[in-house]
Amino acid sequence: MMDRHDGVLDRRGFAKAVALGIGAASLPFFPLRAAQQERRLFVGHTGITWGFSPDDADEAIQDIGSLGYHGFESLGNVLESWEERGGLGQVLGAAGLPLRAAYCPVNLTDASARADEVEKIVRWARLIHKYGGLIAVIGPNGVEREGYDFDAKRADIVATLNDMGMALMDVGVVGALHPHTQTCVETAEEARAVMETVDSRFVKFCPDVGQLQKAGSDPVPLVRDFASIVHHTHMKDYDGGPDFLGYTPLGRGNVDVPTIAGILEGNGIDLMIMVEMDPNPRNRPAPMTPRETAGIAKNYMQSLDYTFRS
Repeated sequence: MMDRHDGVLDRRGFAKAVALGIGAASLPFFPLRAAQQERRLFVGHTGITWGFSPDDADEAIQDIGSLGYHGFESLGNVLESWEERGGLGQVLGAAGLPLRAAYCPVNLTDASARADEVEKIVRWARLIHKYGGLIAVIGPNGVEREGYDFDAKRADIVATLNDMGMALMDVGVVGALHPHTQTCVETAEEARAVMETVDSRFVKFCPDVGQLQKAGSDPVPLVRDFASIVHHTHMKDYDGGPDFLGYTPLGRGNVDVPTIAGILEGNGIDLMIMVEMDPNPRNRPAPMTPRETAGIAKNYMQSLDYTFRS
């Protein structure tokens, strides 16, 4: 039995549950597995393909739900904004779509801002937990990459991540670092250096395989080497084309999605594979709608024997 205090898992009990990979089993609305399924994991979709504004969330949830994805990832500020409208739960419920995670951009390099940043992500995490989610995707702050000294900032990044990870577990949410282009943790080498140093009892890993490919790194070795602490992932493809910031629907780019999926299937953690593709800038018409890109990704994941809700 997991230790609880005032209805919330304490840090030790929650860390034990996460280590055993059972935290997600208590999520409300999470789909039951059919015994005959060959694939262990389920596939969700993030909301940012539709845009970053709270006003984009309604359409995103309706499209993702109607396509039969198993979960949704929002953003921390979107959850917060929707609280003023009665909460995002009403829209998720109408679509029959559970919240799995929210992307939470935070400052990891400024030690003077650490306490405020921890407080901010905990505030978002309480909303993630309120709506049945498990994962706070920790998005690193942007930096000017030219002249950026990662080694000089590594200790601050690790210290902030450790503080965040422990604080998040106190509210029943897992913090997972998401390397991102043009931020303080961009490349596979930087992600590796951080994940080798953080306290992995509290800080988990969320590789964005498309972002890593765009940064010039092969995501496969990184995912394989840290598979034991991957608790969430953004599955997207990259071909360097003119649209979608160089990303492309799954199966049309250079990311080795089948190998990465196979690694995740074997890591024993009850994570969700979260399909994602960045949107075009609003001043540049996209060659296809977000729903169309999500439909292509669905068809591709089905070709890998993943199932979707009918």
